[in-house]
Amino acid sequence: MRLLVLGGTHFLGRHVATAALERGHDVATFTRGISGGPPEGALPLHGDRDDPDALPRALESWGPPDLVVDTSCQTREAGRNAAAALTGVRGYAFVSSLNAYRNWPPGPIGPEDSEPVWDGDDDEYGPIKADAERTLAGALGDRFLTARAGLLVGPSDPVHRLGWWLERIARGGRVVVPDALAQPIALVDARDLAGWLVEMAEQGRSGAVNATGPVGMTTLGGLLETCREVTGSDAEWVPLPEAELLGAGVQPWTHLPLWLPRDVAVTAWDVDTTRARELGLPGRPLRESVADTWTWLQEHGRPPAAQPGPGLPEDLEAHLLASGHTRS
Repeated sequence: MRLLVLGGTHFLGRHVATAALERGHDVATFTRGISGGPPEGALPLHGDRDDPDALPRALESWGPPDLVVDTSCQTREAGRNAAAALTGVRGYAFVSSLNAYRNWPPGPIGPEDSEPVWDGDDDEYGPIKADAERTLAGALGDRFLTARAGLLVGPSDPVHRLGWWLERIARGGRVVVPDALAQPIALVDARDLAGWLVEMAEQGRSGAVNATGPVGMTTLGGLLETCREVTGSDAEWVPLPEAELLGAGVQPWTHLPLWLPRDVAVTAWDVDTTRARELGLPGRPLRESVADTWTWLQEHGRPPAAQPGPGLPEDLEAHLLASGHTRS
């Protein structure tokens, strides 16, 4: 079938285009044309999603798609323009976010139909995703599935959260970590999500799905230990109390990626993924995701979009390590 990827040139979108090609689809990608080309075999179409004429104009040379996987909706206009141009498709899988929920973070998040989503006009990420969900569902009905994605990892990740930990741990030595290594974490490999999105579009599935890893899949400590094993590092953890980190100006999630303050972490990772599991969202072993990300980083280096990116500044880490309060 003819499958259109809205996005398709880096990270999740590129993995979607690759998965669709591997499944034998005739694939086109629609992007602004500024972040590189799609995988070999996919037809690149270009335009600005905020322009109502751009997508219909681009499709004139290729024809109407049968299926759509939408990985790039960042504005209300983009959602409305897609809804107007693609009403005839057989299946539309949309990449939303857990941020579409009004109560996340901190959560917890129960079954999809039991949780409120944003319904205002705020020009922020979560409300924009929720608005696009409503607009597209109104146009497509039971041919529309929205995947409320959580933390994505894997090769080609431009956000570089896991990548920073891999780089820092690979350097070895004493590494500042929060004393919250038992903090739960749930994540999904972008390649698993990508292939599943293509399948959902093929099957014409509908409704909302919390698309992340299952509750209890790992902990922050488990993830960091896997990074240490994969990189063959001699890194030594230096766990510091939350109050000490915050007092020194360490920013959760930004300076120490994937770390959340204790009062948020206790519920933020508690997301019901029963429907995702019922619909077959896979979850490859954590070590495979980490190892493949490390291999990709060694081959390609830090992605340009990640500059300067997340991570603990070296001078701040040195200060914390040198302080009299550090302990291993």
